[in-house]
Amino acid sequence: MDRRLTDQLAPTGRLRAAINLGNILLVTGRSATGGPAGVAPDMAAAVAAQLGVPLSLVPFDTPGEVADAVANDVWDIALIAAEPSRAETIAFAPAYVEIAATYLVPAGSPIRTIADIDKPDTRISVSERSAYDLYLTGHLKHAVLSRASGLAGAFRHFVEDGLEALAGLRPALLDNAAELPGARVLEGSFTAVRQAIGTRPGRPEALQFLTRFVVEARSSGLVARLIDRHGVAGRLQVASDDPL
Repeated sequence: MDRRLTDQLAPTGRLRAAINLGNILLVTGRSATGGPAGVAPDMAAAVAAQLGVPLSLVPFDTPGEVADAVANDVWDIALIAAEPSRAETIAFAPAYVEIAATYLVPAGSPIRTIADIDKPDTRISVSERSAYDLYLTGHLKHAVLSRASGLAGAFRHFVEDGLEALAGLRPALLDNAAELPGARVLEGSFTAVRQAIGTRPGRPEALQFLTRFVVEARSSGLVARLIDRHGVAGRLQVASDDPL
C-alpha cells in the first residue's frame, strides 16, 4: 500500500474508526470481545483490511460527538451520516447505505401526511444533532423542533410531553409505534439519511481511496451481504449514487 496513503489514513499505524453507537441499524450488537458489531464496524474492518493495517474502533454515543471530534485527532475515519453542514469539516466518500426518515404521530392525530407537518402548532421531537435534525433545521418554516439526547430520549420526550410528532428513521419509528397503540408512522419520507465514511479534509489520496472502496463495496455486493448478515434487510438499503 502507498506510504502516503497510510500516512493519511493510519498515521499511528492503526486505522482508528469512529463508530456512532446511537444508530441501532448500523451497530446491532456486541462482538465476542465486547466491541460494537454491525454493518458499520464491518465496513471499517474491510477498509482496514484493504489498507493492510490493524483496526481500532472508537465508539461515540451520538453522531454529533463524532463530528465534534474531527479536530481532536482521535479518529482517522468516521462512519456517520453525510450531511451538508458536516461536510464543511469532514470530507465524505459516497454513501454506502441509506435510511428513509419520516414522522410518528400519536393516536387520534389529525396529521395524515408529511405535508401536514410544517405548521406553527406542530411540535416535533427529534434526536439532537442527528442528520435528520440538521435537515429539518434547514427546511422547516413553521413547525417547532424540540430536541432531546439520543433516540430513546426523543421518543420519551414525544410521549411524556405530548408532542405532535416524532421525527426519525422509519425502521426505528416502526418499533416505537408498536409501543403506542394507535400511533401511526407517516407514509413517504422527508429525506433519506445517507450513511457514509468520512475523513479529515486536506487528505486527497485518503478520500480517493475511500471513494473507490465504497463504490466497489456497493457494486460487489459487500454492502448487501453485510445488511443480510446483521439482520437489517428491509431496514437498510444499499445507497444509490450520492447527491452531495
